[in-house]
Amino acid sequence: MAASPALEAPETVDRQGRRWFYRHPLVIRLAHWINAAVLLVLLMSGLQIFNAHPALYWGATSTFDTPALAITSEQGRDGTARGVVTVGSHTLDTTGVLGLSKEYGTEVERAFPSWATLPANQDLATGRRWHFLFAWLLVINGAVYLLYGLFSGQLRRRLIPDGDQIRDFGGSVKEHLLLRFPEGTEAKRYNVIQKLTYLVLVLGLLPAMVLAGLAMSPGMDAAWPWLTELFGGRQSARSVHFIAAGLIVLFVVVHVLLVIVSGLVNNMRGMITGWFSLGRPEKEPAR
Repeated sequence: MAASPALEAPETVDRQGRRWFYRHPLVIRLAHWINAAVLLVLLMSGLQIFNAHPALYWGATSTFDTPALAITSEQGRDGTARGVVTVGSHTLDTTGVLGLSKEYGTEVERAFPSWATLPANQDLATGRRWHFLFAWLLVINGAVYLLYGLFSGQLRRRLIPDGDQIRDFGGSVKEHLLLRFPEGTEAKRYNVIQKLTYLVLVLGLLPAMVLAGLAMSPGMDAAWPWLTELFGGRQSARSVHFIAAGLIVLFVVVHVLLVIVSGLVNNMRGMITGWFSLGRPEKEPAR
C-alpha cells in the first residue's frame, strides 16, 4: 500500500522527460544537516571527556580492578609501550590508534588520538563546554523535527512501514544485500529496512543517549533520582551513553556508504534542494 494521498509530495516532469519528486521538505533538510554537524561535535567532545577516565563499568560505582571496557597503554614484553583495549578478560593491541598514538611525531598515551577529539589537546573543561552546549542543540533540533513530523504526517510516512513492506521484509533484505535499490515510483518512499532503522535511531538510540547523558549529571541525579536508577546507576548510564554513541557512529558509516552506492548525486541533491529524481516515466507494457 502506498503512502496516503494526503501525504503525497509534489511531483513534476522536466523537459527531458525525467520525473522529479519533492522528497525532503525544508524542515527535514535543515534538521538533517544540523544533526550531522551537532553529532560530529558531540562525538569529538565526548571522546575528549572519555579520555579523562578511559574505562567503563556497570552499576552505581566504578570497579577499577574489573572494568567492562578500558583503553590504556602498557609495557610490552620488549619493554616498549603499546596501546591496549580491554573488554572483560580479553585484550587487543591497538597501538597507533587507541591507547597509544602519535601527536606531532611523539608517542602519547591517551585513549583516543588527538585528531579524534575536540579540542585536540587534552582539555577536559573545554571538552565539557562544547559537549553540553551542543547537547542542548541536539535536543532542540530533535524536538523541532519530532513536532514537525507529527503535525505534518512526515514522521509516520518516514518511520512506519506500510503493510506490503512488512510482508516483503525478506525480499527487501535480499535486495539490500545485493545492493539493489528501489527505482521509479517505489523510490518515492523509504524501504522497510530504512524505516525500521530510522525508527530505532529516532525513537530509540538518540533518546537513550540523551537520557543516559542526563543521568550522569549530579544536578539531574538530585532532581530526578529515578532517571539514574532507571539505568542501574551512574556508571551504567555512562556505559549506555558510550554504547549508544558507538551505535550511532556505526549507523552514520553505513548510512553514508549506502548514500554513495545508491546514487550519491541524486541523494545529495535531494537532501540539499529537496528534489529527488525518479528517472523517466515507466512505460506501460504493450497490449
